Parts: sequence; structure tokens; C-alpha cells
Amino acid sequence: MRTSTRLPLRALVTTLALAVTAVAANVTAGATASRAAGCAGYVGLTFDDGPSNAHTPALLAALRQSGLRATMFNEGQYAAAYPAQVRAEADAGMWIGNHSYSHPHLTQLGQAQMDSEVARTQQAIAGAGGGTPRLFRPPYGETNGTLQAVEAKYGLRQVIWDVDSQDWNGASTDAIVQAVSRLTNGQIILMHEWPANTLAAVPRIAQVLASRGLCAGMISPQTGRAVAPGSAVTGGR
Repeated sequence: MRTSTRLPLRALVTTLALAVTAVAANVTAGATASRAAGCAGYVGLTFDDGPSNAHTPALLAALRQSGLRATMFNEGQYAAAYPAQVRAEADAGMWIGNHSYSHPHLTQLGQAQMDSEVARTQQAIAGAGGGTPRLFRPPYGETNGTLQAVEAKYGLRQVIWDVDSQDWNGASTDAIVQAVSRLTNGQIILMHEWPANTLAAVPRIAQVLASRGLCAGMISPQTGRAVAPGSAVTGGR
């Protein structure tokens, strides 16, 4: 009698467990689909010149509080000096790109020097726990065929920008927010982690994007354009 009652009970427990798992999966999928449905397009928010103990924590806190994700183009020298901040960027859900080791004018260097700048940064970011970057932003947006060959050697997609916030040039918080408002689907904006006005702009950036139905996306290593996080887009612009 004990055997005959235990088997149906076990089957019932298993069935209930499977049902709960299925419901949870459907809820998660529904929530994800709902968020995606609210996005008329995606834009790439990028922040150069980090990480640092002075600026990275506050920027990450502002981004997380505003529900934004961004691509952090880190310099290798700072990734090596502040590895905990690289890990903090990754833990906060940010994407991490290569911005050279020492921020030189790369097009004025020889190929071996370019290679060193790129390779050492790849190693510094990976060694700090930020993963192996797949995106590269040349300092000052300066590039040439030699540099692009070096980038290709390391499997890096070159990423410039569509809109320059001019935060590096003393742009006001209003001007930075206005620059973000010019973004259209797939486009990328240049910002930096150190200007106080940029930090102050983050909550308003979130509001502007939401008002236009745009969401902060990842930059596709295949196309160099902003796409939905986790997207497998491989086509053109």
C-alpha cells in the first residue's frame, strides 16, 4: 500500500514543479518581450577614458539608477591601475571596449606601436575581469588602413560615433541632453566619464530616450551599430 501511494505523490510533485518552472519561464520571457516591445529603436551610449576611482563609481550608479546600459571604452593604462573598476563596470551590465593603452595619436605611430597599444589594452581589460573586448575606439577618432589592419588582427570592430556630445569641450548639461535627443535608431553618441555635466545629464538622458521610444542598446561587433542587447544581428547598417 505504501508503494502504491508514494508513486502517484512523486508524480504529482514532479508535475507541479515542472508547471511552476514553465510559468516562471513564461513570465520572464513575457517581461523581456514587453521591454523590447517598448523600444522603437536602440542607440549606443558610450563613455571614453575610464576607468577611475574618481569618476567610474558615480557614473555607474547614475546609469543603473536610470536603467541605462552603456559601452565603456577603457584605456589600458587605467584598466591596469584600477582593475576593481573594470569589474564593477562588467558587474553593472556595461559593455567594455578598447580605447588604446595611453590615448596617443595612433595614426602618427608605426604599426608595431599601434599593435602594442591595442594588445596591452586587450590584456589589461581581460586581466581585470572585463572580458576580451570586441570593440575598439581610436583616440580622437583618428584612423587609417594600418590601424584597421591591427584592429582586425585582434578581432576588433572599429567604433567611431554619429553624434559628439562635446562634453570634453565644456558642453553644458543641457547641451549634452540636446545632443542625445538627436540620436536615431542605430546611432552612437560620444561621451566621457569624467565631465561633471555628463554625470548630471544621465537621468535626463534616460527621460529623453524614453520619450522617443528609444532604448540604450549594445554596439554590434558585426555591424558597429546599436542593437538590442543580446541581438545576433550580422547584417549591414
